[in-house]
Amino acid sequence: MPAAPADLDSIGAIVLCLGGLGFFLLGMVVLTEGLRALAGHALRRVLTRFTRSPLSGAVTGAMTTAVVQSSSATTVAAVGFVGAGLLTFPQAFGIVLGANVGTTITGWFVALLGFKLSLGTAALPIVLVGVLMRLFTRGRASSAGFALAGFGLIFVGISLLQEGMGGLVGVITPESFPPDTWTGRLFLFLFGLVFTVVTQSSSAGVALALATVNASAMTVQQAAAAVIGMNVGTTATAVLATIGGSVHARRTGYAHAMFNVLTGFVAFAILAPFMHALEYFAPQVLASEPELILVGFHTFFNVLGVMIALPFASQFAGLMVRLVPMKPFPFASSLDHSLLDSPAAALDALGTTLADLSATAFEMTLSLLSTADTRGMQARLAHVREALSETRGYVESIRTSTDEGWTYQRHLAAMHVIDHLDRLADRCADSERWPPLKHDQQLAAIARKVVPAADVVREAIVHGEQLVAEEDLEATWRSVQDEGHDYRERALEQVAVGGFDTGEAAVRLDAARSVRRVAYHMWRIAHHLNRCRTDREPPEMPEGSVVPPHVEAEPPEPT
Repeated sequence: MPAAPADLDSIGAIVLCLGGLGFFLLGMVVLTEGLRALAGHALRRVLTRFTRSPLSGAVTGAMTTAVVQSSSATTVAAVGFVGAGLLTFPQAFGIVLGANVGTTITGWFVALLGFKLSLGTAALPIVLVGVLMRLFTRGRASSAGFALAGFGLIFVGISLLQEGMGGLVGVITPESFPPDTWTGRLFLFLFGLVFTVVTQSSSAGVALALATVNASAMTVQQAAAAVIGMNVGTTATAVLATIGGSVHARRTGYAHAMFNVLTGFVAFAILAPFMHALEYFAPQVLASEPELILVGFHTFFNVLGVMIALPFASQFAGLMVRLVPMKPFPFASSLDHSLLDSPAAALDALGTTLADLSATAFEMTLSLLSTADTRGMQARLAHVREALSETRGYVESIRTSTDEGWTYQRHLAAMHVIDHLDRLADRCADSERWPPLKHDQQLAAIARKVVPAADVVREAIVHGEQLVAEEDLEATWRSVQDEGHDYRERALEQVAVGGFDTGEAAVRLDAARSVRRVAYHMWRIAHHLNRCRTDREPPEMPEGSVVPPHVEAEPPEPT
């Protein structure tokens, strides 16, 4: 039996709604990618520069999320900064709170530009202009074109949603949904939660809720209950992202989830009083501007949740630290695989790990050079080697290219640091090379020359400071090179006059060679670690310049 015309109209309207939702989601993805590329390092600089406390972090997180239209981009950057030691966890928690408020800006855009101004038709030329900019320009203009195309697609999607919901007027009514009771609101809450978990986008859910309210298919109260569920549903993405993540990522993901659940309870509790107050004090606004009331409530309960949580940010951070403790040897605890989509953030985390490994390697080497007690060194070396293996796998997972400028150079510098740390660890592990330093005063004196400059560098690494003593370490290495060659001549003379045999000479010369090589590796580690941990391009490299694909030439290793 053929379908009735009314049934066909309803099916067509549903298809339009689904297509509109698809266009909206595609537009959000394209807009976010374009804005992230356009913002570049500016997003990262703003977050670190203006975040001084949980409160300033919340304000900064809200503003940056509103600009880039992606709470995940803001959260990933915050996780990277905590891993790199640039922010404390309470500060990063403030950013996560602010990101929740920033995401509500999308609802305001949709309500004001999509439903009040109806930009659907006007958005089509915007999409064309954006695509042409993407195809025929480069750099920031290309990214701006991508963002513009995404912006247009969002409103094309909203227009299709409106048209589809218009075809369902009378078919879907508020009576089609659970009533405005505690039980009914709970069912709508669960619907919003499941919808967001499936689509992985609370913004798409809010747009759909606005479309249903605009078409009078839902009351504001019903849509608000669903929006609360959508707000909580975003935590599923955050929790899933913590699987296999670093300690900092798991703390941030769990904190995000707990905060959103708390905010959801608060919103659910105040929903009925909020709507009753509107019905009493501004019934005409509730009737004439339901879309604005809905997005206003969404923003209100998120801001209220932030106001409740901020005074307890430090205590909340302490709870997360107890729930997700660090390992006894947390060398690789900052290596978060969820940061790999953002090479700059991944390199921040990597820089912290390399600094921890370098400080430990320097400390062990200085103990050998100064002939101090080296008990327990083999156990520490085993932990360093294990962390180096994990770090090498992480740095290989980071993908950069020559047109990424300084990010590409930082990536290369990280590879150099790992290579030199490997060799330094080999020298420390070879215990047979070091005994001559204890009974050969000339050799011990050469070894002690390395200690002052290397110790200054080690202290700078520990405190996260710029390695200003790098040049001193280079000068020390060159001095040790010269004295090592002189020592070699004197040792061979001793063999000639019968001072000691050739076997003893070989052992002492091997120890002298080890001193020269560890001094060399320490200098090169300091040099490359400086570059890896510096987020901004040095003055001598113009911003946006393309770095040649060759690796920086290393000075010849001592023989």
